[in-house]
Parts: sequence; structure tokens; C-alpha cells
Amino acid sequence: MKYVIAVIQPDRLEAVMQLLEEKEIHLVTVSNVMGRGRQKGIAAVYRSVKEAGSLLKKIKLEIAVNDEFVPAVKDAIVQGARSGDGHIGDGKIFVLDLEDCMRIRTGETGAEAIG
Repeated sequence: MKYVIAVIQPDRLEAVMQLLEEKEIHLVTVSNVMGRGRQKGIAAVYRSVKEAGSLLKKIKLEIAVNDEFVPAVKDAIVQGARSGDGHIGDGKIFVLDLEDCMRIRTGETGAEAIG
């Protein structure tokens, strides 16, 4: 099992979610977050929106999947989040090992609890 965390631009969320749905990835947690990377949080006009301050608005996706779904998740996020031929600030994907998972309602654990 893997835990996929992606940080993307807010205006790319709809495209990413649609591609995840097409690949039958339905279990996603979405959070509004703030952060900075290579952009260094410098105030700039980015996609027609002026961002100010040292932290920029981002979207964080958290997705727990069985190992065989990891390539599909990464592909959907890259396809949906990349702007044209790619720009600084398009985002990052992190893939972590997931030791265990438990569905509270049924008590199922492991791979069965994710599906």
C-alpha cells in the first residue's frame, strides 16, 4: 500500500480530479494549503492572479492506494496538474509506504480497507 501526497496549483484541481475519476481512483482527500518552493513565495502575477507574501495558495491531495494503482495516480496528477510544457510551481508528488489502513465501519484492515 502507498500514500500519495500531491501539492498542485488550485486552478488545476478540477482537471486532476476528472483524470483520477477516469482511472477509477475515487478516494481522495483535498485540502487548501499554503507553501512555497522554487517560487520562493515572491509576489508575482501567476496565471492572471497576483500572489503576495512569502506563501502561495496551493491544493494538497492525499490518496491511499494499493501498489498497482500508484502509476495511474501519478499519471493522472501529472497530466492534470502540468501547465502546458511545464512551469515552476506546477507542483510535486510524494509517494510513501503505507504500513496499515483500517476501515472504521467494518474493521477491515490492509488492502481490503483501501478498496
